[in-house]
Amino acid sequence: MVGIERDTKKPHRQLVLIKGAGDLATGVGHRLHRAGFKVVMTEQERPTVIRRPVSFARAVFETETEVEGVRARKITWIAPGSEAAMEKQKAKEVVKNIFTLIDQGTVPVAIDPCLKLIPYLKPDVFIEGTLSKKNTGVSPDLASLVIALGPGYHAGRDVHAVVETRRGHDLGRVIYNGEALPDDGVPGPVGGYSSERLLKAPDNGIFQADLEIGDLVSCGDAVGRVGTSEIRAGITGVVRGLIQEGFAVKQGMKIGDIDPREKRDYCFSISDKARAVGGGVLEAILHFN
Repeated sequence: MVGIERDTKKPHRQLVLIKGAGDLATGVGHRLHRAGFKVVMTEQERPTVIRRPVSFARAVFETETEVEGVRARKITWIAPGSEAAMEKQKAKEVVKNIFTLIDQGTVPVAIDPCLKLIPYLKPDVFIEGTLSKKNTGVSPDLASLVIALGPGYHAGRDVHAVVETRRGHDLGRVIYNGEALPDDGVPGPVGGYSSERLLKAPDNGIFQADLEIGDLVSCGDAVGRVGTSEIRAGITGVVRGLIQEGFAVKQGMKIGDIDPREKRDYCFSISDKARAVGGGVLEAILHFN
């Protein structure tokens, strides 16, 4: 088991840095924010987020967003990289802005895909929330406590804890020694449908939407297109997620999903899966404290 330095701070005073701000990471960040933790999230310049209404990553496109009463705001951070002094000065300004937002009750979403802010933020807890399904350079020394969501990480070696993300009996379970279930490439069933509910790019090109998240759709209806190739719904339901319009996509890339339960409200609220994973992360933090 990798060693862990126990933090003497009260949990609600700890700074938590979450890599990724998609719907699952947002469910985690939302729960920790509500529990009183200081939460900062990071994202890419062009997030490939699907469930945009319930993702803090939406702030990257719109500067500010809100999910179930919690506001998030974009912090632009592109480290110069050419001169250490310039980068350090810029980082200090960014960190100051981040803590100002936290004091205002807002979740900062920093454009920092390479995590260059970590040495300046010095988080107590680091959470790998991108669901990359493989270790992209995460190690136990990134913070006093390091947690990963989903497969690709070994608790006790790569990180201190892993939280199961696969739908089913173990969803949200905290693993302190070992790994989450491996990715089988099959989406968890929702309303009796699995792969059928996914929308994928038929070709390389720019995505254009014909419908919006929350719209009802029948099997065979056009949801959008990439170039001249249409994307049609494989089942009847509600459009629960769509990638940002104008995004350059690759053939076979997931760009949306249909919810067969036909409950429009589900499109605009944190999912049961994200809440379960958020609960697992909260358990892990309190366990180590």
